[in-house]
Amino acid sequence: MGDPALWSATRQAAAIRAGELGSEELLDHYLDRIDRLNPEVNAVVTVDPDGARRAARAADEATAQGRHPGPLHGLPITVKDALATAGMRSTGGAIELADHVPAQDASAVAAVRAAGAVVFGKTNLPRWSGDLQSFNEIFGTTNNPWDLERVPGGSSGGAAAAVASGLTSFEIGTDIGGSIRLPAAFCGVFGHKPSYGIVPTYGYLDHVAGGLTQPDVNVHGPLARSAEDLELLLGVLAGPGPADALAWRLELPPPRHEQLRDYRVAAWLDDPAAHVDGAVAAVLEGAAAALERAGAPV
Repeated sequence: MGDPALWSATRQAAAIRAGELGSEELLDHYLDRIDRLNPEVNAVVTVDPDGARRAARAADEATAQGRHPGPLHGLPITVKDALATAGMRSTGGAIELADHVPAQDASAVAAVRAAGAVVFGKTNLPRWSGDLQSFNEIFGTTNNPWDLERVPGGSSGGAAAAVASGLTSFEIGTDIGGSIRLPAAFCGVFGHKPSYGIVPTYGYLDHVAGGLTQPDVNVHGPLARSAEDLELLLGVLAGPGPADALAWRLELPPPRHEQLRDYRVAAWLDDPAAHVDGAVAAVLEGAAAALERAGAPV
């Protein structure tokens, strides 16, 4: 069976729906792991155990009554501290917002709550999400859970480290130039930067103290322990925000191909402007060879 804290969110959600795993049980397990593991990793920087337990108990009561309000029903999660969370400290990593507690959720946070998730904490980031590591003056440095002497990447470094450490079911991060994708790669988890515009971005903490904006280039997306989870989470996050709901709706097209052989794969390992380390190149070449053996033209 393994440790439920390290299961995919998809598997956890199925177990909660089936009554095999309780939401409060899983939440308490995560809180215990945070107590034991987080002091060294420093991924989770704010926790609301009391509010989360109330929400988790309500989820368990709904399960007992045969009600499952959404696909994320009962899943305890953390959120990158760049996003506003109602009633929970939200800083953007900036000392000016060290004690800021918003009155409303960011759009992405509201979406996962509506789908049944239990938001119990926030994860670390660089000031205003502006670096490829995860340090700020409020919370200090987040370390890579695989090697505490190395960085987890940025700017969603706390998010990726929390997922990799088994401190949360999944995460919501933000990305412009790699802020989801780089930490996911550094920490060995799955991350997805959605196409601009399909996930509402209202509620991103900007440089105006306490301001809530909808940034013009930033996107919000999931980090998780499986590609299947990313599909599940994007299905919840994608769609018009409340302000746009009357103006448009989301109808993503089906996948263009069904077989691996229908996709073309490019391996670009010799760009003079972006040197690839020999060990990394060997892994990528091995992956390309495996795809080719499986039928994909490389």
